[in-house]
Amino acid sequence: MSAASSSAPLPWSPAPPQLVMAYSVCRGITRTAAKNFFYAFLVLPRRKRDALCAVYAFMRRCDDITDDPALALPDRRHKLDTWLDGLHRAQQGQPTDDPILLALTDAQRRFHIPPGLLDELAQGTAMDVETESADDPSSVAGLTVQYKTFEDLRLYCYRVASVVGLVCIHIFGYRDPAAESLAESCGLAFQMTNIIRDVKEDAAMGRVYLPEEDLAQFGLTAADLLAAPDAARFRPLLALEADRAREFYASGDALIPFVSEDSQPALWVLITIYRNLLEKIAAKRYDVFTEKVSLTTWEKLRVLGKGFWKRLT
Repeated sequence: MSAASSSAPLPWSPAPPQLVMAYSVCRGITRTAAKNFFYAFLVLPRRKRDALCAVYAFMRRCDDITDDPALALPDRRHKLDTWLDGLHRAQQGQPTDDPILLALTDAQRRFHIPPGLLDELAQGTAMDVETESADDPSSVAGLTVQYKTFEDLRLYCYRVASVVGLVCIHIFGYRDPAAESLAESCGLAFQMTNIIRDVKEDAAMGRVYLPEEDLAQFGLTAADLLAAPDAARFRPLLALEADRAREFYASGDALIPFVSEDSQPALWVLITIYRNLLEKIAAKRYDVFTEKVSLTTWEKLRVLGKGFWKRLT
């Protein structure tokens, strides 16, 4: 047998035009769906911006699968597993025509992103499609309190947000390992802000991320989220969660000097947008039930402008 016939096949590599197309698709997804992240990405050098768009597009696909109301929970989990299998095959050098996987695996190689982090991202979203026990006493009228304690919630936040922070700093660039724990805490700040903002929206999907022990501390249950929740009753609870988020934002501030200089303005923009969102919710006395609270385009552009100035100076 010749050496040529016995050697392993070389890993498949996409042609440059394929990668250009793939990154273009990911940028389009990010521009359309990433209401806050995209503004921060604009301050980054192009190659880092493209890599983060690929990561975001992958996250978005995971979320879309787990939130698909047309599929039963087991079907969502199966579809998510299939999507993750596709990622693994692409990581092993097998051909794929999915633009997200093309761009993501290229970004992973360029920025040395540990493959386990991408798996953890998908595993985090999978936590949303785990079948709940019919005997779960925290379930009521189609609502399920996802986590008993804040520490339980913290594991979920780690997988869907802290891991994102770890992926981001690989793309931003860092040398000191101290950046890793700070990135994890920064991700927690963002996710806690999302949880506070999306209480009503999540309840409409049957999910309550506020920990059961925190609800009980303020005399609340999942049933209180049905129909028209009383914002005044939820105000002390949401203020508690906001205080937790503020503590984590302090880690975000500490993280900025640890990442490469060309990425520091982008991280500052991202932290500032999310922190401003939290404080806007607080200014509305934590009424996240009348309407979804968000920053206006002008408010985000003001932060973005300051970010560009930081990059220039």
